[in-house]
Amino acid sequence: MKNKEILLVPGPTPVLDDIYEALASETRGHTDPRFVQIYKRAIDNTKKLFNTDGEVFVVAGSGTLAMEMAIVNTVKAGERILVISHGFFGDRFILLAKSFGIEVDVLQAEWGQRVSVQVVQNQLSKHTYKAVTVTHADTSTGVSADLEALVPVIKEAGALAIVDGVVATAALQEDMSKAYGGKHKIDIVLTGSQKAIGVPPGLAIIAFSPQALAAREEMEQVPAYYADIKNWLPIMQDPGKYFATPPVNLIYAYDTALEIVLKEGMAKREARHIAYGRAIRTALRIYGMTPLAEENVAAATLSCIQYPEGVEDTKFRSDLAARGVIVAGGLAHLAGKTFRIGHMGNTTEDQLEQAIRIIGEALKEQQYEVDIEKAVDVLHHLLTSNVK
Repeated sequence: MKNKEILLVPGPTPVLDDIYEALASETRGHTDPRFVQIYKRAIDNTKKLFNTDGEVFVVAGSGTLAMEMAIVNTVKAGERILVISHGFFGDRFILLAKSFGIEVDVLQAEWGQRVSVQVVQNQLSKHTYKAVTVTHADTSTGVSADLEALVPVIKEAGALAIVDGVVATAALQEDMSKAYGGKHKIDIVLTGSQKAIGVPPGLAIIAFSPQALAAREEMEQVPAYYADIKNWLPIMQDPGKYFATPPVNLIYAYDTALEIVLKEGMAKREARHIAYGRAIRTALRIYGMTPLAEENVAAATLSCIQYPEGVEDTKFRSDLAARGVIVAGGLAHLAGKTFRIGHMGNTTEDQLEQAIRIIGEALKEQQYEVDIEKAVDVLHHLLTSNVK
């Protein structure tokens, strides 16, 4: 199916024809051996994606469900978690935890900045925390977290390290077998299907380390049914069994997408996404558009871009849409002052080049004098020199 627009919101992201074709395959019963084989392969490849010796869960739902599964299966009511928030979606863990009677402390960065590791260390020394949540890249601000520094600090404090990878997984490496700081590993990574994996929305994907699985074992019951991983574990180990009906066609698409991801390889994908992000932000600076996040903390998968003074947000994004480029508005106090552009997953260099050209045209509609050819040339140079 030919994509009619260049979809550059922070998710959903562009879907390849091979993935669309898989999605459109004949629907089979969820216990049909042919589907079971595909589901099993997708589960096995999810383990490869995260390089985990634990368990993964691929179920119908959104990234928000995966967030809930991470918390409800590891933390009891009355226990305490620390939320490290770099924006709107980091904050989502606050209400989620409180809804289950979990005590929550929060370290909130100014939007566009990171919480410092020293501040995290200081907070961890004040209480005993069952878990710490970190958003690998925040969809609202375009800020990425420094897992290299944070994971050892979290683990040395005796807490579970829960990583929200919704807008990072399959673009940035989230290796659950990696020893951060020489000996510390991530306990949980959660994500959704519609970001850098490049599948339409509808799948909640989450990986538990052996230590995280042990935390669930220590909890006799959890305040959940669908989100209880104990109900899903038999199905993940043998997809021919039944708990709740899986989204058959989405599993087809996800299986195909994972084959594409693993064929490219995570090291190459990470380098590509980093190059995309830097090239887009550099080109937009030529138009007088300033990224909210400084380059040293900027996410590889999306950017939150501040308008030059006088640019009208609704008209700008409408003009882009009329030309076939779709971007997202800013959130919360940044609404009307920023737009968010995704550059992840199956997005191509040609699409990014077209987007930069069309953004320049939309600025000219608002009487801004911009050098479109210079911006396009800079983008093209950075992409061709950094993407292998």
